[in-house]
Amino acid sequence: MIKEPVSSVGTDLECMSKDTKDASTKPIKKWFLLLKIDIFVLSFVCLQYWINYVDRVGFTNAYVSGMKEDLNMKGDDLNITTTCFTIGYIIGMLPHNLILLVVPPRLWLSFCTFAWGLLTLGMFKVNSFKQACAIRFFQALFESCTFSGTHLILGSWYKDNELPIRSAIFTSSGLVGSMFSGFMQVSIHDNLNGRQGLEGWRWLFIIDFCITVPIAIYGLIFFPGVPDNTSRASRFSMTKYIFSEQELRYARRRLPARDESTKLDWSIFTRVLKRWHWWLFSFVWVLGGENLSFASNSTFALWLKQQGYSLSNRNNYPSGIFAVGVVSSVVSAIYLSKLQKARHWHVAVFISIVMCVVSIMIRSNPLSPKVMFTAQYLGGIGYAGQAVFFAWANTVCHDDLQERAIVLASMNMFSGAVNAWWSLLFYTASMVPYFEKGCYALIATSVSTGIVSVYIRHLHIRELNNKKLLPYIDANDMLASDEEDDDDGEEEQEGAVLEEREEGQTFSIGDFEPEQTRVINIIPSSKI
Repeated sequence: MIKEPVSSVGTDLECMSKDTKDASTKPIKKWFLLLKIDIFVLSFVCLQYWINYVDRVGFTNAYVSGMKEDLNMKGDDLNITTTCFTIGYIIGMLPHNLILLVVPPRLWLSFCTFAWGLLTLGMFKVNSFKQACAIRFFQALFESCTFSGTHLILGSWYKDNELPIRSAIFTSSGLVGSMFSGFMQVSIHDNLNGRQGLEGWRWLFIIDFCITVPIAIYGLIFFPGVPDNTSRASRFSMTKYIFSEQELRYARRRLPARDESTKLDWSIFTRVLKRWHWWLFSFVWVLGGENLSFASNSTFALWLKQQGYSLSNRNNYPSGIFAVGVVSSVVSAIYLSKLQKARHWHVAVFISIVMCVVSIMIRSNPLSPKVMFTAQYLGGIGYAGQAVFFAWANTVCHDDLQERAIVLASMNMFSGAVNAWWSLLFYTASMVPYFEKGCYALIATSVSTGIVSVYIRHLHIRELNNKKLLPYIDANDMLASDEEDDDDGEEEQEGAVLEEREEGQTFSIGDFEPEQTRVINIIPSSKI
């Protein structure tokens, strides 16, 4: 609720400074706190997403490395198992994000990681196509906690201008996992195939499990969850030794203020449905997710197999797509974080143009290795959309925590729901090597992504112009200290600093409890 503005900030600063000094006179070293957040928050979610993709892509690598023949898989059986996985993924996403609002993320994410690790181990014992489908379904139920759940957590730790880089690092970890899985399968096949009477592709799942379990244990011990709920009293958590109470309070309050009156109750339905955020962000990532269909449906590996490439080439060459995805994600994040005039929709339109070019190239000459290799690797640029669109939604929906959880989960959920049947229509194994329908579908989704992104930008501008936000005041800057790092680059003005948010001169009170603060000024958005 916006209160009546006052004309002077002096009285308020004195009041807030007094409250803050009573709590602690020791300032927070911001650079060191951010470093600890990166080490203990970002490291776990990246490791979790990395092994998620090692496990996930490992199935396709196993398929082209002997599992198809051993399980007597035929026709579109690979696409059917992918659809079973996608269905499980869809069912799990929204419940996971809601659970993360009430259950400590440290416990839930660690449990889910251990659970899908056990299911990955179970894959080495499968003897039929139907068993593979069943395990893949339940594996996806637990794996679906990672992507949208992590974006929800990142939005609870990082500022708007910090989110793109961290989102890019996170999504890139999954792409690195995809590359690693291919290289690992080749090494396992060369060194372990036939050992203990097991085929090489079965050893892949055993080794995946051995890597997954330590990551789950690491998360249980070192991952702090979110600053609002860190479960500091837990017997197994090291959070109390890593973060002080003051650091955790500051980690929460350094972010723009959100509406603390919102709760996870029946009002969430009206709050979500009456705003454009849920509708358009869900729709734009349905389109963005299908822009990745050539990569996500392993069309390059299928093309290489159909063209007679060796097993090592079938596993290694597709890794170039993920390498391009890593580079494009990082470059996009740097662009959004470092350039003042950069906007999310700029990257979205660029991706749309590139994906149109990819579809035209494949449609024009799918039998040419030069054309196919170039087009497939260019298609990796589409992975930049993962970081860009989810960071964008995190920023736009920051004010309402419950809405943000639902929007982020819905984006991935609806994208997966469409991909469950989209791949069967446009990217089945029987369509190799031409993918005629897939090329036309990609042109449609690419063009639509650009149009919807521009419209989202238009609505966001209108929303910012209509919203009156509050000044952000950094409590840490009001504490005089000789320990403040000179490299912070933030100019102190008698202990108070006003920080500008990414989308313009809009501010919010972020460092104090509501009862300890008074509204200082109402500053409309001017830089949009």
